[in-house]
Amino acid sequence: MLKFKADRRSIAFMSVTTALLFVQWNMPFNLFISPLLYILGLYLAITVAVIAHNHNHLPMWKNQTMNLFMDYWITLFYGFPVFVWIPTHNRNHHHYTNREGDYTITYRYSEGNNLVTLLSYPAISSYFQQHPITEYLRDLWMRNRTKFFQSIGQYGALGIMYIIALAIDWKKALLFIVVPHQTALFSVLIFNYLQHVHADEESEYNHSRNFVSKFTNICLFNNGLHTAHHIRANVHWSEVPALHAKIEHLIAPELKERGFWPYVFRVYIGGLFSAKYRGTSMRLERKANETSSSMVGHHEMASAA
Repeated sequence: MLKFKADRRSIAFMSVTTALLFVQWNMPFNLFISPLLYILGLYLAITVAVIAHNHNHLPMWKNQTMNLFMDYWITLFYGFPVFVWIPTHNRNHHHYTNREGDYTITYRYSEGNNLVTLLSYPAISSYFQQHPITEYLRDLWMRNRTKFFQSIGQYGALGIMYIIALAIDWKKALLFIVVPHQTALFSVLIFNYLQHVHADEESEYNHSRNFVSKFTNICLFNNGLHTAHHIRANVHWSEVPALHAKIEHLIAPELKERGFWPYVFRVYIGGLFSAKYRGTSMRLERKANETSSSMVGHHEMASAA
């Protein structure tokens, strides 16, 4: 019933994530094992965010009832209703790709790329994404009440989960549910920032940063290969590497990073001490060239006159 056999891996990850919650909740604390399981749980929370993204673009199941079930399952471990990807990501971010009009633009208040802009981006982006979510729900209410209630139901399911968990044991609820949820939500916004900041949003192939390490992409369902994903968003995550290979030579070298963490440490930690690690903005370079060309054009027109 799966559209792609590769999504057996997605189901396996969701199953392990679910099982781990029950294990952590019921297992007595062990000084050695418990921290390791907790770190694993936070990593799995991040993968749930990536699975939510992938399922949103290309629902896993041929059967719509199974897809609806998957929406709710992912919602409970992602920490936010998965329907919000439609108005904020599919219809907005993929349409504008960090250009003006994108609610997730990386340069709303600053053209910089530093630790402050990185850590403040999730809160800023989340705030502005509330508008398309509200508009989408309003539109569903007018056009498709069934889908409206299915979407609102995701908020309800998440709320019921929180109420029950907090009532049973609020400390465990915070530790094993709230923190992983916030990790998932925070990480997916950080990923978006890193994949677009200082790239050239007007370029056909240089609008996104790619993390090409095989290890990174194995861990995150090929989410590091972002240019290919934007070019063909409906391509299944398992087929993205083949598409990336076809266009890789067209992507600027500075937008092909080997690994996620080496980039983060180089730019945001090394950049605190040396400007050479901070990189340059392809967006600002393009704008400077456009200004220069415009000035030359005006000068030539004035000279001709």
